[in-house]
Amino acid sequence: MKEVKEYMTEDFLLDNEISKFLFHKVAKSLPIIDFHNHIDPKVLVGDTMFDNIAQLWITGDPYKHRAMRINGIDEFRITGSASDKDKFLAWAETFPKTIGNPLFHWSSLEMKRVFGIDTMLTRDSAEDIWNQCNEALQKNEYSANGIMSRWNIEAICTSDDWFDDVSIHKKATENAEFNVFPSLRADKATEIELWNSNNFLDRLSNCTNQSIENLDELKLALTKRLQHFSDKGCKLSDHALNNDFSFRSCSLARAENLFYKILEGFELKAKDHRYFKSFLLTFLAGEYHRLGWTMQLHVGAQRKTSSRLRELAGSAGGYAAMGNGANIKSLCLLLNSLEKNSALPETILYNLNPIDNAAFATLTGSFAEDGIVGKIQFGPAWWYNDHFTGIRDQLLAVSNYGLLSRFIGMTTDSRSILSFSRHEYFRRILCNLIGEWVMKGHIPFDEELLKQLIIDITYTNSKNKILNGK
Repeated sequence: MKEVKEYMTEDFLLDNEISKFLFHKVAKSLPIIDFHNHIDPKVLVGDTMFDNIAQLWITGDPYKHRAMRINGIDEFRITGSASDKDKFLAWAETFPKTIGNPLFHWSSLEMKRVFGIDTMLTRDSAEDIWNQCNEALQKNEYSANGIMSRWNIEAICTSDDWFDDVSIHKKATENAEFNVFPSLRADKATEIELWNSNNFLDRLSNCTNQSIENLDELKLALTKRLQHFSDKGCKLSDHALNNDFSFRSCSLARAENLFYKILEGFELKAKDHRYFKSFLLTFLAGEYHRLGWTMQLHVGAQRKTSSRLRELAGSAGGYAAMGNGANIKSLCLLLNSLEKNSALPETILYNLNPIDNAAFATLTGSFAEDGIVGKIQFGPAWWYNDHFTGIRDQLLAVSNYGLLSRFIGMTTDSRSILSFSRHEYFRRILCNLIGEWVMKGHIPFDEELLKQLIIDITYTNSKNKILNGK
């Protein structure tokens, strides 16, 4: 019987000497550029101290909430009014059941890297781990910024609503000692069916001191707010193109008529919703291009699932599902419409359904521009794909259909300050894949070539593309 490897050693996921060299000597020490996450910058500004490990690790993590539901845990102990300790114990009951799920690897890395804990979390070990973590969290080095300092972060880009205070990112940068930039989560501008319930137009008018009585004034108000974000260091936008996304080319005259109907309180038909949403998305993308921003498109989530859980857990409660294959035709119509008008911004495409990996990877070569490296990027393995197999499959798709050497690496897409360990997870998987290719003779063992490949994928490409605009 072959010797069984020990779990979570320094050579975790590294199967050969080339992989170990590339990770330990190259990838491990590189700074992190995390260009898409949901960290609350106020946590960094206030350098939050956490009362207990549940507040830091569990209560705001929809990945864990989803797993606990599948494990039969009552919602009361997940997002309900149970005590923090009871929620931690519910997670302790669930964690051993997550073997095979990325939560098992992520959680092990988080406990090991932040708290030095190698003991597996179970119902039996939960009390000791609860006490050990909570004792550590009383120390200043376990404040929010203290924990963030462990990850060797150079820059992060948070996800911010149209009406968030993005002036605080400068203070967050000063406190955290790395760059904290805003990015615009722009969906409220195109979710026209929700404008009445979220008062989007009134709020936009108030924060820009701009009346909105016609389409030109709406565009002017949006432009003013975009400029405000840009002035505060914003370099990216983000749109969710959900499973029902369908692009329709919409003329200015048609858009003006549809917006007039909205202002007059008329209920638009479903097809008119699609036309006006497409017009707004096209307009915003053109503005991103003018400002030199990168546009992120997250494609394919089926967000309308359990209305019961939405009511209990909120809009990001961990119950959304993977939609069918993306509408590639509509996506191409959108990109082509922008390109024809010289208004296509640099774009990162994220797909939720892995059946679209090859299609998204091929799009990286379909809308190229002279002198621009990677105008269209197939973004990191996202959401249901950021596990061992999903990351590896995404890397293979980029490699097979595009240029792996120009890929922009990993991002956490997370609300947790512990989740930056996922960059290590990604780097180990990447280094092991490259090591495998070398060992099989698929690529040469050229030390300098391989080192540069790893540096570019894990650091340089994202820094140049996202932060420097190259």
